[in-house]
Amino acid sequence: MSIQLSIVIGYIVLLFAISVYAKKKASSGSTDFLFASRKLNTALVAVNIAGLAVGAASTIGVAENAFQVGIAAGWYNAAWAAGAAVMGLVAASKYRDLNCTTVPELFERYYDEKGRIISVIGLITIQVVITSLQYLAGGAILSSLLPEVFTFKSGMITSAVVFIGITLIGGLWSSGLSNIVSVALIYLGVLVGTAMTITQQGGLAAIAAKLPAGTDWFGPVGGLGLATIAGWFVVMITQTITAQGPVQIACGAESAVAARRGFLWGALLIFPIGFLCALMGLAAKVAYPSVQATMALPKIIMSLGPVIAGTTLAALWAADVSTACTLLLGAGTLFAQDIYKRFINPSVDDRTYLLINRLTILGLGVVTLWMAFNAVGILKTLLIGLSLTTAFTLVFLCTIFMPWLCRRNSAFYTTLAGMAALLAWQFIPAIRIFAHPIYLEWLVCVITFLTVAVIDKQKIAHGGEEPAVGAEIRVNDIHG
Repeated sequence: MSIQLSIVIGYIVLLFAISVYAKKKASSGSTDFLFASRKLNTALVAVNIAGLAVGAASTIGVAENAFQVGIAAGWYNAAWAAGAAVMGLVAASKYRDLNCTTVPELFERYYDEKGRIISVIGLITIQVVITSLQYLAGGAILSSLLPEVFTFKSGMITSAVVFIGITLIGGLWSSGLSNIVSVALIYLGVLVGTAMTITQQGGLAAIAAKLPAGTDWFGPVGGLGLATIAGWFVVMITQTITAQGPVQIACGAESAVAARRGFLWGALLIFPIGFLCALMGLAAKVAYPSVQATMALPKIIMSLGPVIAGTTLAALWAADVSTACTLLLGAGTLFAQDIYKRFINPSVDDRTYLLINRLTILGLGVVTLWMAFNAVGILKTLLIGLSLTTAFTLVFLCTIFMPWLCRRNSAFYTTLAGMAALLAWQFIPAIRIFAHPIYLEWLVCVITFLTVAVIDKQKIAHGGEEPAVGAEIRVNDIHG
């Protein structure tokens, strides 16, 4: 058995051992399974949001982008870190205080049933798109690490089995505890891998000298453009506030303070990984200029010694594990809570509800694997999908900070307009007048929200007087 295979098998065994232990903590009911009994401390919140952020896009995807545009690709992780920081400062503690489970649930509390329905459709779509990309990266890693064992497709299938299995066993407890190991392994592998790669190629100056002319490979903007980088920040700050993964982590915190601090510490963990992976992507550009861009990072790592290569690629695979588990759990929660329990079987007992969650995770896992076989361009696909969170974030922020501007139909029509704008961006090239769809999304959603505020005279449930900006809405103010 090769060293690399031994490392991967050892890591898989450790993950399942942690999941079996987590199953005991998650065995009491759905709250334990979905929200880790709402007992995640600051450290567990931090490693969970870092594990969610540092996945396929933040490692393989960043290196793929750096292979084409330069070290500026690392700003993607900086944007994720900014999103985590904003979530910590603005929203994480409020989610925990509101004691909610999903954004669609929150929407129905304040708005109406159709607002809940359309938001759950949009959020599940986002979850499955992002999850499918984790399988894509998992296949690239395993097929590079062990080409004699895995093809690209069998690597994706193996990744899916591990991701789904860990999530099914222990829920958020499983994801949370596994992330302690995964984040530590990510840092160890990426730091050592970057240092070894740069040293092996004679240092940064030697790499810079061998890169093709025509691109500012080490410049702050590189081949991207400032508008694109700014778009990343807008996307990540937007999605972190309302995507189900971050929301579920915030709701699983032991207190509002732990939620806020955990996201801020998580931001610090997220920030450096992107630039380190971007450096390895540039090294791959020099060493393997004709390799497929998605394979840039796995390829350059395999040029290191077997122990370093095995550890580093296992770390990148750990990034996929940590992200995919939280995403699958979030997608299952959205379906079980906002579709099954709300509309199909409102009186479901807790044991059946837990079973429905697990079956949903299994079903969505299969769907996302099929999507992975048809995905192209990790970072591009991810960023377009995340743009859909614009409507949810706008509605959430206005609900919390400007409720006097909100109307009963605001959530539905703002979300519908956001979906329509994204579809138009995909199929009508003439409207692509912005550097990124996120700018179109914000413009359309803000205009729609303000238009509804003018036309619709029915205010949201909690009152009609204009509160002070920044006033916090109490749980008792919510009418179900």
